[in-house]
Amino acid sequence: MDLTIHTTVLPHDDPDASLAFWRDVLGFEVRNDVGQGRMRWITVGPAGRPETSILLAPPDADPGITDDERRTIAEMMAKGTYGWILLATPDLDDTFAKVRAAGAEVVQEPVEQPYGTRDCAFRDPSGNLVRVQELR
Repeated sequence: MDLTIHTTVLPHDDPDASLAFWRDVLGFEVRNDVGQGRMRWITVGPAGRPETSILLAPPDADPGITDDERRTIAEMMAKGTYGWILLATPDLDDTFAKVRAAGAEVVQEPVEQPYGTRDCAFRDPSGNLVRVQELR
């Protein structure tokens, strides 16, 4: 088999704030933006890498989700435990400085992990945990 990851999904509860973060702070390209109001599906991805995307989606748009499930999703997003992603960069310190300067919630400053990876972590506007590891 020859498989690759094409798109992964992260929830958003404010499409404009999410778009501004992923586009303006992290520098991702906007590939698609459909819907209106809070019901927008926004596809972003690293510049020059059309084969890899993130779909920022309203987490409770599925009509099969119950009101209790919607409340649970909202609670988990508020705590930052619903969605997360791991990114990589050749310059962790520069990336961290730019994201911090943009006002993102810092979860962990750059640190060498005991398992051999140097990384940092912050949250996007919807509470998603974004870990960034340094490429070596």
